Amino acid sequence: MSRRTIAFGALGLGLSVAVTVGGTVSASAAPRGMARTPSATAASAGITTAGGGYLGWTAHTAAAKQTRRTLSPDVGSLTPMSASGATVPGIDVSSYNAPVSWPTQWSKGKRFVYVKATEGTSYRNPYFSKQYTLSFEQGFIRGSYHFARPDGASGAAQAKYFVAHGGGWSADGKTLPGVLDLEQNYTNSNHPCWWNSDATNIAWAKSFLNEYKKLTGRDAVIYTNMNFWKRCMANTTAFRYKNPLWFASVGTPSSVPGGWPYYTFLQYGVTSGMDQDRFSASASRLKALALNR
Repeated sequence: MSRRTIAFGALGLGLSVAVTVGGTVSASAAPRGMARTPSATAASAGITTAGGGYLGWTAHTAAAKQTRRTLSPDVGSLTPMSASGATVPGIDVSSYNAPVSWPTQWSKGKRFVYVKATEGTSYRNPYFSKQYTLSFEQGFIRGSYHFARPDGASGAAQAKYFVAHGGGWSADGKTLPGVLDLEQNYTNSNHPCWWNSDATNIAWAKSFLNEYKKLTGRDAVIYTNMNFWKRCMANTTAFRYKNPLWFASVGTPSSVPGGWPYYTFLQYGVTSGMDQDRFSASASRLKALALNR
């Protein structure tokens, strides 16, 4: 069994620790599918219940606890998606944001939103229906996302659960393709890669994405951050041609992982507890994405 040891900043908290990843973990060490409560690190970041993972939580710091998140900048070169510089502001929400004042967000210029729908095969955002429906009624182009649990059911099984509970797609011009949220393990900070090898995580993601495409006809968006993609997905380029990238990085990043030439969506910060995003092209291209054109 091949294993390797890596050092990393413990889930964005500035702590240097060493973890061993790769190979196969015995069922007794990490029983698959078992509901786990948040780790102490996750609890300090504001996650208080199982099923509480959400976009970008891993970069919490004690100082940022009230503002939800800070993200690490990256370096390198990046080709922008929009030569004209036109972008569309948006937000993403989960149960942590309920309720949302959609008129207020609209008045701030936000025009799209992604709403957390599911996690694993047992958690559903209890506020999803209201967040998804009321944002639509306000005029938002909206979509939904699934927080991946590669330590549990198969990717295909989680894709089915996602589609059955809010992750579907329709060609109405107001529904964005679903998102697979791939980020660090919030249940155990000593195993950020969900007790899996890189190869296992890559195969799991392929299983999810293939099933989602089969069920909806759409290629799902992938949300991730630099740390997870490099440490837990071997910086694979396997998804760059089919799956749009939603990248988490403070400010305007200068590089992205996985061989993607650009990010389609960017989660760049937080304001008053609300995650701030932008689509990297014009409003017409955002609608084209919703329509699969």
